[in-house]
Amino acid sequence: MTATADYPRDLAGYGRRLPDPQWPGGARIAVNICLNLEAGGESSILHGDGASEGLLTDIGWPSIPAARSMLAESAFEYGPRRGAWRLLRMMRERGIRGSMLCVAMAMQRVPDLAAALVEDGHEVVSHGWRWIDYQDVPKAVEREHIGLAVQSLEALTGRRPVGWMTGRPGPNTRRLVAEEGGFLYDRDALNDELPYWVEAAGRPHLVIPYSYETNDNRFDGNAGFNTADDYFQYMRDAFDLLYAEGAEEPRMLSLGLHDRLIGRPGRAVGFARLLDHMQGHDGVWFATGEEIARHWMTVHPAQG
Repeated sequence: MTATADYPRDLAGYGRRLPDPQWPGGARIAVNICLNLEAGGESSILHGDGASEGLLTDIGWPSIPAARSMLAESAFEYGPRRGAWRLLRMMRERGIRGSMLCVAMAMQRVPDLAAALVEDGHEVVSHGWRWIDYQDVPKAVEREHIGLAVQSLEALTGRRPVGWMTGRPGPNTRRLVAEEGGFLYDRDALNDELPYWVEAAGRPHLVIPYSYETNDNRFDGNAGFNTADDYFQYMRDAFDLLYAEGAEEPRMLSLGLHDRLIGRPGRAVGFARLLDHMQGHDGVWFATGEEIARHWMTVHPAQG
């Protein structure tokens, strides 16, 4: 059963047989590398919030009410100060472009980093105005934030973003993104391995699924990755299975990165090994979200 007004979820998806993506060059797999750039837009009393950030700091530091958390701020700062530059260099050396998930408020604070993304040919995706949970944010405020994000990123990069990912969306997010009218797709879904169409704001809307699983967020705490080898083995295995399955039904792999997590030296070597492993295979298309979206719209246009 597909989504209905009575039950607005689609648990069936593509079912038994996937559509043929017809990736360029007959590729078995499309690999979309997504680097999150968030420092300077996270929760902080400096940004008008009631508490410090407690999510994905990688130091296990809790949120502190009504005060700055100097260690949490410092952990975030590592990303734009050092980690992002290391990861960009690794991708540049291998000729790989990806999707940069940019929190607009954060990128305003590091315009040189925003310029480097453009220089290297990466896609700048709007990761929202703020890196906060939008579950309970009023609709009018969220609409305003979407507009601020678009205006800010366009001013920084010279081109408006055509991809969107809130990361922690609320019940109004997709409709508001579709209503804005300038986005080709959003990433606020974890439910599939190929793009798919939905209806939002009364029109067809493309979703390119993201992943919290093929993601370096498992370095945050003690329940996930502890070493570069942990990261490399897990991501290599995910790639290898999707690549094997892609011989019959081509697939897509979304890789989520954070400059303050995988960008640290003892972890980044795992990312470098993964890039080399994937580049050692034929039939791999390293693509941006925009490239995937435009391709899908051509090969599998919205119906009705």
